Amino acid sequence: MKVGLVSPYDFASPGGVTDHVRYLSGQLREMGHSTRIFAPSSRKQVDYEGFHRIGSPISIPVNDSVARISLSFHLANQVAAIVEQGAFDVLHFHEPLMPALPITMLRMSRTANVGTFHAFAKSNVGYYYGRPLLQPYLDRLHRGIAVSEPARDFFNRYFPGFSLRVIPNGVDTTVYRPGLSPIRHLRDDNVNILFVGRLEKRKGLGYLLRGYEFMRQRVANARLIIVGDGPLRGQAESFIARHRLPDVVMAGYVPDTVLPRYYDSADIFCAPATGGESFGIVLLEAMACGLPVVATEVPGYMSVLEPGHDSLTVRPKAWAELGAALVILARDAELRARMGAAGYEKAQRYSWGAVASQVVEVYEEARRAAVAGSLEEMHVHDAV
Repeated sequence: MKVGLVSPYDFASPGGVTDHVRYLSGQLREMGHSTRIFAPSSRKQVDYEGFHRIGSPISIPVNDSVARISLSFHLANQVAAIVEQGAFDVLHFHEPLMPALPITMLRMSRTANVGTFHAFAKSNVGYYYGRPLLQPYLDRLHRGIAVSEPARDFFNRYFPGFSLRVIPNGVDTTVYRPGLSPIRHLRDDNVNILFVGRLEKRKGLGYLLRGYEFMRQRVANARLIIVGDGPLRGQAESFIARHRLPDVVMAGYVPDTVLPRYYDSADIFCAPATGGESFGIVLLEAMACGLPVVATEVPGYMSVLEPGHDSLTVRPKAWAELGAALVILARDAELRARMGAAGYEKAQRYSWGAVASQVVEVYEEARRAAVAGSLEEMHVHDAV
């Protein structure tokens, strides 16, 4: 099949949806399909096979985060040429109702259309007030996917009649795996707790810092490793300095080629998000590397984790509970090993090979639905 993958997000910036699109494209190619990716980019040149830049993104605050999307609706000519010349079997839209690229391309599409919905939040003002305007675009999708049950339920709150098949995010188990060479200066007698994520409000790093302070009063041989960058980096560094927190490593941005080694340098993975997570790809990455997880009980995370089996979970923002959970795992190497092994086994079920095979099934369904719809239109036209 010839597949076009359409994303509204800046392809040059790291993010869950962008990573999803990259990995899905690569896996589809390995399966013998042809793929092209269409997305805005803050860099004119992006070294990625099959990527086609459409527009420049701007930063929009949304859901306690920042979405880097293109709001330019002057894309019609460029999109029309792609649709006309591409002759795609399937166009796969990620967040298909987002402006401006997905809905512009969806409106012009002449082939089978599939949409994947990634988002989860307490509410969506755009969906609530925009339903009459968005419904015609939704009607152009032949099949829909949600990355988790919380993501499906969130979307169906506003569009209850639209069926979504749950197909989870995947993890590259050939990249994220135990046994990689650790970061040399991080492997000693300390128990390493790892955080990976953008340093923004909803990721909950502030609560982890308080939880770590609580933990260090009870476990002296602990280290916190923070991987990621973002607008709250200065606040985090200020907190660490004011509270004189020992053994905190601010690693900053780490390239994808090095990130798995950080997981393999850790003993515990901590995900303290306050909400707004539809799934939690970092959880899969950690589990694929054999790490036990301490996480907050947000819906997206709980769709992946089994508390007591592969993780310990606490209420969002409950930093003392977070610290106590870290103490339990830091003191019990056997428990860490048992939970890490359970997580590793689970992660294998989320390999991109397994995920992409399910996505291809949806593509085939969409193609059949598109053909059936075309035949029905022909019959109506002939009857008239």
